[in-house]
Amino acid sequence: MNFYIQQSIHINFIKIGGITNSSVMQIGSAGIIKPASYLYNTGGFTEPAPEAEVSVPSVQTDSLLTTPSVPLVTPS
Repeated sequence: MNFYIQQSIHINFIKIGGITNSSVMQIGSAGIIKPASYLYNTGGFTEPAPEAEVSVPSVQTDSLLTTPSVPLVTPS
């Protein structure tokens, strides 16, 4: 038996809490979702990557990064 489904999907806002290598997100209908995972060494690497360096950038107090992008008070 075959089912033919016609859909119209409108997404105004979607929030995804987390993504992993095995995540599946489905919007709409699907017949079968077959999981597949492939691991390839396309760069030809032979040893683990070096440890990441932790550096904290210095931010000025009057920088745009520290000021809110929306007003925090309502004008009266």
